Parts: sequence; C-alpha cells; structure tokens
Amino acid sequence: MKYGSKTARFIAAATTAVVAGALVSCSSGGSDVDENAGIEGETIRVTLANHVWTETIKELIPEFEEATGATVEISQLAEDQLSDQYNVKLNAGTDEIDVLMYRPLQENKLFASNGYLADMAELVEGDADWDWSDFQSGPASLTTYDEMVVGVPIITERTVLYYRKDLLEEAGVEVPTTLEELEAAAAAVHELHPDIAGYIGRTGKSAAVTQFSAFLFSSGGQWINDDGTSAIGSDEARSAYKFYGDLISEHTDATINPEMSWPEAFAVFQQGQAAFIADADSLYKNMTDPTQSTVSDQVGFAPFPAGDAGSKPYNVAAWALAMNETAANKDAAWQFIKWATSKEITLEMSTLGVMGARTSVWEDTDATADYPAELIEAIKTNGENGVGQDRPLVFQVAQAREMVGEPIVEAIAGGDVDAAVDSANESFDAFLLEDSE
Repeated sequence: MKYGSKTARFIAAATTAVVAGALVSCSSGGSDVDENAGIEGETIRVTLANHVWTETIKELIPEFEEATGATVEISQLAEDQLSDQYNVKLNAGTDEIDVLMYRPLQENKLFASNGYLADMAELVEGDADWDWSDFQSGPASLTTYDEMVVGVPIITERTVLYYRKDLLEEAGVEVPTTLEELEAAAAAVHELHPDIAGYIGRTGKSAAVTQFSAFLFSSGGQWINDDGTSAIGSDEARSAYKFYGDLISEHTDATINPEMSWPEAFAVFQQGQAAFIADADSLYKNMTDPTQSTVSDQVGFAPFPAGDAGSKPYNVAAWALAMNETAANKDAAWQFIKWATSKEITLEMSTLGVMGARTSVWEDTDATADYPAELIEAIKTNGENGVGQDRPLVFQVAQAREMVGEPIVEAIAGGDVDAAVDSANESFDAFLLEDSE
C-alpha cells in the first residue's frame, strides 16, 4: 500500500468567479460602521484575493458606503495574479491601491522592508474601541516589522491535533498532552492495528515545513538565531527533525509517499488509515464532512502536545489588510481597514467558518456555534500558546523552505539525519547572509 493514492478535496465556501482586475459590485449586508468617519465623497481602492473572506466583505460594503458616504472600488485577483500585480505596482510607488490584502508569512518582511506598507502603529494603538489588544499575539506579531504595525490580520490558522476517538478508546490510551505521549499512543494504535498508521503528516520537502514548525518550536528550536544565523543545527532542532521523521515512519507498515502535502496526508486519515495527524485547524471540515471522510463521526481535536519547551504550535495570519505607503488618501484607507477588521465583521466572518484573530470573537458563543466544541477549546489553547510564524521569515521564503525541509525528508526516509542537518544548516547559513543583503 502506498499513501497518497487518493487526494482529499478542499472544502471551502463558494467563491464567486471574477475576471482578474475587474471592479465588482456589492450587495447589502450588516455590520457596525463609523458614520463619523469624515470620508464622505472619497474613493477607496481596495485590492483583494479570491477568498471566502472577500466574497463576504463584498456583501457588507454597501452599508459601509451608505454610512460613510465613501465609495469602495474592489479589484479582485487570483493569488498568483495578486502577487504579480503587487510586485509591479507597489515597486513603482503606485497611488492606485489604497488597501491591499496580502500574505504576511510570505510577504510581510519583503513588503515592509521595501517601504510598500504604511506604519499603522499609532492608528491601531490609538483606538480603544476598535482595540488592537484584542488581537492574538501570534498573528499580531507577524504583521509587525521593526516596531511598525504594517498589517491587520483577517484570516488565521493554528496547528491542531486531529485524532481518532474510537482507536484511542480501543487501545486504552488518553488524548496525548505531550509529544512523548503522542509517540506512545501512535505506537499503541499501530501495534493493535498493523494496517493503520499511528501518525501521518506532510512529507514533502517544502510542504512539511509549516507543520514541522510546531514540533521544532515545542522542542525549543527555531529557524533563525537572534544574530541572523541558521538555528537548524542546534541540538533542539536535530531532536525535532528526528522525532518528526520517526513519528511518521516508525509506526506504519505502509510505504510512505515522500511528496505529501496536506491533501494527500489528510486523505490517509479520511480513509481510516491513521490515528493522528497535526495540521491546520482551518482545514477541519475536510475531516468532519461525511462526504469526504469515512471517519467523520470519530474525529477528535486537541491542543498541540507539549515538548521540552512546552506546547508551541504556530498561530499565524494567513492573510492581512495593509495600507499602501503611497495611498492617495490614508485616512479613508484606515477607516476601511478599521471597519473590515472590527469585532462585528470578524464575528460575521467567524460564523461562516473564516477564522479571525480576535480573542473576543473566539469567546463569543454565537461566533463559534457551528464549530465542534472540542475544536474551539483547542483553538483557544493553541491561540494563547501559538508562535507567530510557521516558516523562516525571510525575503525569499520559498527557497528557505526548500533548504530547511531537506532534513525532514531524510528523517522520514530513515537516513542520516545529522548529516542532512549539517548540510542544510551550512546552506541555510549562507542563504541567510545573502538574503539579508
């Protein structure tokens, strides 16, 4: 048997097809709008990605326009097109974009260091009612650069431990709270059911980096030292690489697909072939939808288990809103960002399954009514403990992921992990020196 023969399908809310770059119209909706914004007659040009968040905000914008007297023009693009447009227009110092939706994990350092994003620190910290302190520290730290607040998180995710309730009960083991307990539980289930993997996870060199990060952080490791050098050669990082590799490879009789990203890894769990997987909580519907998962009625959720450094999953902003530094009207741009990231709008998004960064919303039972109760508790815990990154935060993120992911592949294959770490550490160190120039 070889994992990855079937691919899990992404379960997402319907997204309206749009022509790249076209302005789109909006229908009415409900939210709290600042009617004293003082931006009547202004036009706010907003560039957004194709996403369920975008589809929902478009429904609510007419109320914002009616209350403020401003006009919002939306340019909506696919993710790749969005990046291409930003690279051209922002680099040219355009004033044709006031507000932009961007990916902090990929672009925060690059955009902020290039001066593309306006510093909103005084704005976010100076509005007590809007309440910047309500945003979880992980996502908020990710949209901060050199003490500047350059973005406001709108979509977040954390590492959550998915598990099979029936298999744990049958094996007589409790839900793991530590990595040591996770390894023992995976071994116990696999011993009882040789055809079931105790643990499955991403194995692809780049794809595995994000989920491996929780094991790295919880083991006391990090990607980059405070002095800007590679940290993956540390004892803590080596231990994490070995643990992750063994966790996947030592508790299965199957041939492991070495190129799994989340759809392939999820498919193994969905088909009833694994007891545990730690991955993004934003993907949970793939596990609970009976049309996609054969074990939907047995899926449990738990906080990420603690390692030697405690439980440190990632808690990141997948998308954020920023203000263009060369925006024609920053006051109007801020009023839109303030409204779109308000408690009311964040709550609205949460009811539709779009996970936000506001602590108050996760505490609101109306916002979380449709989420599994166990998942909500895991999200709260992971949100408090979470680290605001899941990959090296550098200019050239894709190249960095390839480098730090090399030892993951070697560890899963049962190879010489120390040699792989030494090689990757040397390459990553040289990369960091070049990337910082």
